[in-house]
Amino acid sequence: MLHEQIKNGIKEAMLTKDALKLKAFRAMSAAFTNELVAKNRKPQEFLKDEEAIAVITKLAKQRKDSIEQFKRGNREDLVKEEEAELAVLETYLPKMMGKSEVEKIVKNKKAELAIMDAGKKGLLMSVVMKDLKGKVDGALVKEVVDSLLLTI
Repeated sequence: MLHEQIKNGIKEAMLTKDALKLKAFRAMSAAFTNELVAKNRKPQEFLKDEEAIAVITKLAKQRKDSIEQFKRGNREDLVKEEEAELAVLETYLPKMMGKSEVEKIVKNKKAELAIMDAGKKGLLMSVVMKDLKGKVDGALVKEVVDSLLLTI
């Protein structure tokens, strides 16, 4: 289980004195506990892998947003720290689909749903995101959908 791997990662990071990994693992562990409490479960329980991946995805998105903000504020020291934490988080996430794979799927769904105008963008986005949940970044899907609907 992913949740158990994170708990073991904390121990390993403590033994190797890897402060960066320890910080990332502790952030994941705290987020897991918060998720359990939010779902009215005991903090000692473990999340299912799908739930853990959703939590880690959320943490990764927060790190990406922070990196963007720190870059705008010319805080390279904080950017490097966040990028390093993001790298640790991403090792526990499934590999995301590439743009070419997403384009194929969006084209197929567009044809299947017979979408011919940009007014149906929301429908196409929701159907594709439902099918690809956890496998693709929503921003990439939006970019692909926008580019395909502009060519109509």
